[in-house]
Amino acid sequence: MKKIIGIFALALVTMAFFMDNHNSEIKPAGGIKFLNISLEKAKELAEKSEKIIFIDAHTTWCGPCKKMAATSFQDEEVAEAFNSKYINLKVDIENDPDGQEIARMYKVQAYPTLLFINSRGKLLKTLVGFQTADKLAAVASTME
Repeated sequence: MKKIIGIFALALVTMAFFMDNHNSEIKPAGGIKFLNISLEKAKELAEKSEKIIFIDAHTTWCGPCKKMAATSFQDEEVAEAFNSKYINLKVDIENDPDGQEIARMYKVQAYPTLLFINSRGKLLKTLVGFQTADKLAAVASTME
């Protein structure tokens, strides 16, 4: 009986070891890195770096916004493209200081609304509603 318990314990320890190592290999890279800065500061950074500004215009109560933040924005390919090509902002339209102004300037009427603007604030592209990782990766590859 002691032998069976010993074998069982060894099997559990071995499984835990392999499961832990397996999980550490598939953890997401951290997703899109959103900066906590004003739109004006983002425009300055965009001008200096010659990057486009990506704005995730969302609200706290928006289900598709939360789903996209947990899935599409966490995709490794999407994160790599957006983190290298864009100045990324996540703006709560109802609560952030720039929220109402961004909603007014870019006519945000539904959530999520994804905005791509240049360093002068000119709107380049708008996507409304939940976007899959594949769609975001495709958009990232076409925006310059």
